Amino acid sequence: MGHGAGGRLTRSLVKDLFLPLFSNPALEVLSDAAVLPAWPGGRPALTTDAFVVEPLEFPGGDLGRLAVCGTVNDLSVSGARPLWLTLALVLEEGAEMNLVRRCAESAAEAAREAGVQIVAGDTKVVPKGRGDRIYAVTAGLGSVPAGRDWGDHRVAAGDALLVTGPVGDHGATIMACRHGMAGEALRSDVAPLNGLVEALAASGAPVRALHDPTRGGVLVTCHEVAERAGVRIVLDEEALPVRGEVRAVCDLLGLHPLSSPCEGRALVFVEGGSEELALSALRSHPCGAGAARIGHVEAVRTGASPVAVRTVSGEERPLDLLSGAELPRIC
Repeated sequence: MGHGAGGRLTRSLVKDLFLPLFSNPALEVLSDAAVLPAWPGGRPALTTDAFVVEPLEFPGGDLGRLAVCGTVNDLSVSGARPLWLTLALVLEEGAEMNLVRRCAESAAEAAREAGVQIVAGDTKVVPKGRGDRIYAVTAGLGSVPAGRDWGDHRVAAGDALLVTGPVGDHGATIMACRHGMAGEALRSDVAPLNGLVEALAASGAPVRALHDPTRGGVLVTCHEVAERAGVRIVLDEEALPVRGEVRAVCDLLGLHPLSSPCEGRALVFVEGGSEELALSALRSHPCGAGAARIGHVEAVRTGASPVAVRTVSGEERPLDLLSGAELPRIC
């Protein structure tokens, strides 16, 4: 509890652990707020998120990497170039200091990978039994370049839907860990997407909207876009990229890859006819090597489900939202 009391132990935690890992001019002064450089132009984009994943460490990542990548990706798919992050940790009394260090090191490494700075933070400690070792809370600030206008308001009938890689990896990995089923071939896809998004933007492909299909996976994201844009989305079952290991875990646990969260993938809506240009740009980046066209957008039809899948046999099957909490504490 002393590490959260503001005294000598708090000072040691900040100066000996966090400051060396996240060091940058805005953070080093340890002021009450980060005073940032002059704004680079464009429109500001701001996001906030909380991370309570269980287990804290999993194949492919941990809480620290997830917190940074999740925040970077929320900014990136909105069209912003991520610049600065804040990171607050809520520690439970008795949390292993080595675990805290590993998560902090992963956060610092992910920030370097994404080219962003963690410029402010906070640490709180709660009594044993009032938390679960570590929770993380972030905020992210980025800049949307002039002329870039992406959003669901631009999605229209005739557009194509792409995904930047295999779906369901993160959710399947977390659930496999919880059930003692994790193996070497099963890993979370958690990664920063800002470089991939900039490669897509530089290609000149007419992007309508982007989303990272986290909680609820592709299924929930498609329902949200269909509702906001006033369209329906039809997925192609045969074209959906799903790793064999992910499909096996989902089958064993009664899950569906489409509702299994991703943490390093993006859904990309582009103008119909421009798919090849967009796919070429995505595949040129390591995070988009497995990019594929997985569906299209149609006008709303009376009585038709807003989201459907066209099966291998050519039939159309509605895809409804799940009614319960299928995958809690997944991020």
